[in-house]
Amino acid sequence: MPIVDMLWSGWGDPERAERLPESVTGLLRELLGVHDEPAQPVKLAEIEPPAARPVPLADIVGEENVRTDDETRVRHTRGKSTADLLRIRAGDVRTAPDAVVLPGSHDEVAAVLARCAENRIAVVPFGGGTSVVGGLTPEAGAFAGVVALDLRRLDRLVGVDTVSRTATLQPGLRAPRAEELLNEQGYTLGHFPQSFEWASIGGFAAARSSGQASAGYGRFDEMVLALTLATPSGTIEAGRSPRSAAGPDLRQLVLGSEGAFGVITEVTVRIRPLPETQAYEGWLFRSLSEGVTALRALAQDGPLPTVLRLSDETETMIGLARPEELGQSGGTGGCLAVCGYDGTAAEVAERRARVRTRLESLGGEYQGEEPGESWARGRFAAPYLRDALLDAGVLAETLETAAFWSNLSRLYDAVRLTLSRELSSSVVMCHVSHVYPAGASLYFTVVTAQGEEPLESWGRAKTAVGDAIVEAGGTITHHHGVGVDHRDQYAREAGPLGVAALRAVKDRLDPAGVMNPGILIPPA
Repeated sequence: MPIVDMLWSGWGDPERAERLPESVTGLLRELLGVHDEPAQPVKLAEIEPPAARPVPLADIVGEENVRTDDETRVRHTRGKSTADLLRIRAGDVRTAPDAVVLPGSHDEVAAVLARCAENRIAVVPFGGGTSVVGGLTPEAGAFAGVVALDLRRLDRLVGVDTVSRTATLQPGLRAPRAEELLNEQGYTLGHFPQSFEWASIGGFAAARSSGQASAGYGRFDEMVLALTLATPSGTIEAGRSPRSAAGPDLRQLVLGSEGAFGVITEVTVRIRPLPETQAYEGWLFRSLSEGVTALRALAQDGPLPTVLRLSDETETMIGLARPEELGQSGGTGGCLAVCGYDGTAAEVAERRARVRTRLESLGGEYQGEEPGESWARGRFAAPYLRDALLDAGVLAETLETAAFWSNLSRLYDAVRLTLSRELSSSVVMCHVSHVYPAGASLYFTVVTAQGEEPLESWGRAKTAVGDAIVEAGGTITHHHGVGVDHRDQYAREAGPLGVAALRAVKDRLDPAGVMNPGILIPPA
């Protein structure tokens, strides 16, 4: 299938772009003091990236698969964080790659990496382009060139093992197409992150992605049973059984490596039968504390829905959990939880009944199916909303972390306090998701007026809140990844010896340091 590129200056399909309803615009003016709309983005045709330096790769992948035109280079510049969008909307493409290279096989990937190492050309693996942590903006100033290695030609479902219930996928396969191919054979991957409509299989693995149905299906790294990694020094093939005691698991070294060691060219993943039915419902709790207690009870003792998330009071009030009704919550108060269920009709009915009994005993008030169905319909819409906010003069960004249940309240307070202090006129929202017996993820959304220097003000706030997360005992990222944005805090989290061990691995697999330089691992 042909791959449609995302909007170069925003998220997703340009045909789905929306303007904010007047009710929301008025609310922003009142809460944040937003009055003037910013300048409109520059036009794509007006952007001129720096002159492209030559990259000697056409003999490996073919002339037609080495693209140096301005538009292709611009579309492969940066990811989709708010900082990325502010820069590219202003026409700042100083970090554009010199060429976009499209390999068609593992062997071509390996040959490209070897050639780039010989010529000191930095390589940026590129799947869906959805990174929100600077993962596509390497520190490549010392190199002779930069190429974006676009994996879209590696887009096959290689095979399905119906006995073992596994599927082998290539990294450039986009998530919707992967799901479509599996559905045709009666299976599902069950992985639906917010980036689902645009992200790639390789990106899921490289960033340890976590989907919205993780309570039922698990994280993507838990699904991966085997993988192949091409590096400048050769190939690693890891995983020949579901579990093994044959030394440390090399799969775990590759998963989450964000292109710093090499390029994932194939993954074998666990699949499950396509569910017969799905159902969603809403629950209201009087406070975040009461809701968190209920989620912990389900995560630790069951029954566990397939989807389980809880919005705090602010997110519930504004209506972010129900994008179709943004700004129209009605002021009911409390915290909205969404539960979703997959399975046969009988399984779904039985589990819903058990969850209802459990949540009612923990103070939950059943809200019917409409709140859950509303969330399900709008669950991929939030990035489009961010674009509309940027157009209205509002900076909107997200960040996430995770902690043990006993530390979740402390972490929540630390992040909110820091954001409120650093961004005086702001609204901070949060939801709890991706639950485990031992803890959960916190996903924050902050909106504030752009002001005159939005990049500088957000940069200061992001650094401060990252430091606060580490100091409060949380992880710097649960599923967005490290990239450049979280690298310094990740170094503190891993510790000096841990960072040295990762650097030693990189030095062995990528001696010339060409793989996504500066991403994940701090420079020595």
